Amino acid sequence: MPIPNFQELMRPMLVILTQEDEVSFKGLVSKLETQFEITDEERRQLTPAGNTPLFYNRVTWAATYLRNHGLLESPKRGQNRITPTGQKALVDHPEFIGKKDLKAYLPEVDEEQAEAKTPATVTDADINEDSPSTPEEQLQKAHGEIKNALAIELLEQIKRQDPTFMEKLVVELMLAMGYGGWSSEAGQVTQKSNDEGVDGIINEDPLGLDTIYLQAKRYSDNVIGRPDVQSFVGALESKRANKGVFITTSRFSREAIEYVSRIGKSVILINGEQLAGLMIRYNLGVTVKDTYQVKSLDTDYFAEQ
Repeated sequence: MPIPNFQELMRPMLVILTQEDEVSFKGLVSKLETQFEITDEERRQLTPAGNTPLFYNRVTWAATYLRNHGLLESPKRGQNRITPTGQKALVDHPEFIGKKDLKAYLPEVDEEQAEAKTPATVTDADINEDSPSTPEEQLQKAHGEIKNALAIELLEQIKRQDPTFMEKLVVELMLAMGYGGWSSEAGQVTQKSNDEGVDGIINEDPLGLDTIYLQAKRYSDNVIGRPDVQSFVGALESKRANKGVFITTSRFSREAIEYVSRIGKSVILINGEQLAGLMIRYNLGVTVKDTYQVKSLDTDYFAEQ
């Protein structure tokens, strides 16, 4: 049974509140977990952002919508109680209560109050009315779609550049990730006349006693097979090196991936999708357009001591 969305939690939450005069928020979460038979694994499941338990987050949103529309209230710190409006909603909707149903219970406001409302206020009209996801989940999904589109655009731009750009990029990426952090000059692109199968070098210490060797392949569709990876491993062997990173804008064959898993050297393969993801994560070739902070109520702060 999948974790219920936040709208599916609204009516059950009100029903629970009819059985007791007041219930703490943690009590609501616990009772809903029992009612929906939430497993330990589901309790540990996090939101896409990875910072809040998914079920807890959805209970929070359900309570927020009900409270904002006057169906439940907090008579004292840390406690929740159903209102007469909430009792009426249960009678009006014997099976399900969703966002659209709540509009009928919005309290009336006078013109002065309406004009005082900040333009930055988020309303139901600003989000997908028919979506079962919380506004936060919709925002996270939109962020993921923007990120995926940016990753595709990044790879297309890289493929349009000459090969030397890619070689410079992989060195800069490794430095941005913190390798060779002792100096901004710890990384270098090798000279074409003497690269010996290596496109870049990262010295992890000032004396160059621990070195990472890099290989870069700017391909559009070509799959990197085992022979190419074996050739790179051979270049590492000639330099008596144990660390290598092979980066491509395309992808690696299954045979190539299996090969590096069996050899004694530490060789990391990074395909195009991973390359774009790392560039976004470490702000290489991208700029921050806007920053949004999504904040939630700290229920522990308001819990009765």
